[in-house]
Parts: sequence; C-alpha cells; structure tokens
Amino acid sequence: MNNDHITRRGLIWGCVAVMASGSSAACSSIANPYSRTRSSIQRREVAYSGYEPPGSIVVNTYERYLYYVEPQGRATRYGVAVGEEGLTLKGSAVVGRKAEWPSWTPTASMIERKPRLAEYAGGVPGGENNPLGAAALYLYRGGQDTYFRIHGTNEPWLIGQAVSNGCIRMTNEDIVHLYGRAPVGTNVLVI
Repeated sequence: MNNDHITRRGLIWGCVAVMASGSSAACSSIANPYSRTRSSIQRREVAYSGYEPPGSIVVNTYERYLYYVEPQGRATRYGVAVGEEGLTLKGSAVVGRKAEWPSWTPTASMIERKPRLAEYAGGVPGGENNPLGAAALYLYRGGQDTYFRIHGTNEPWLIGQAVSNGCIRMTNEDIVHLYGRAPVGTNVLVI
C-alpha cells in the first residue's frame, strides 16, 4: 500500500475505531455527508444596517445570504444558493403568492439551457423529490409573476453556491421558518 494515500477502507476502519472509542462526532460528516451544515450558512440573528423596513426580505446574491429585516437594526440571516451567473433576478419584487410543497414545472428557457429537464416538462408534484422543496415564495413585479422563487430544496448541500436557474434556494427548515414570517405582499430586494 502507498503510504501517501488513505484508502476508503482505512478511512472507514479509522472512523469505526474512533466511534467505538466514544467519539462519534469526529466521523459524523463522513458517515453522512448530507447532514453537515457549515456554521457560516446556518440561520442566525445578526446586526443589520440597511435602509429596508422591518418585515422586508433582502437577498445579497454575492454574499449568498438572505436577510429578513427585524426591528432595531437586526435581521435573521439565512444561507442560500443563488442563480448561476446571468440568471438571477435583480432589484425589487414582492411576494405575490405562497405555496407549501409546491409543484414544479421547468420553463421553456430552463429546458433550452438544460435539455435534460425536458423529462419534467409535464411537471413534478409537490413532495420530497420536488426541487422546490417544502415551500415557495413566488416573486412578482407589477402584479405579474417573475418566475423567480425563494424556495426550499431537495439538495441542501448546494446552499452557499451559485447553481440554480435563477431562484433563491434555502434549506427546507429555513424556508419553512421564513414562510411563516413573510406574508403575501412582503417587499423583496435582490442585490
């Protein structure tokens, strides 16, 4: 065996040995890579110095954070995944409608960019396998649907990245938290 590399077998047996010694935390992210949540993207209350009034949502696509503005210079900050370069909504919108476990149908432009999505052209019913996750806030401008959403995801390991077709993805736990706080009519600013 080459001493410069760790084999999978060696890694697994090492984790088994550590867990048997009573220290399972050291191997928890290896045992289940999808359960890890980096502390930098976990929901938390933070100081907020923007000009938006309490009850507003601000999405900073560069930082990959969504802020729900609170009174007295505070905000709840959520880690998000954002749209790939050139596919994000920018500017102001409002939450025009909300849905729990929404269905999803890819738009024609999404199918054009990613032909593999054609198999879902008939739609995907709401549920755990749906890419919109547990809930969605539908963004509107001038009373018209923009086709951009703030929604949950069935791929939480992508939070913190620029991977979507333009929507803002949150963990299912976080979208449920925000969904309960942001009524229809909530102002949204995407920068």
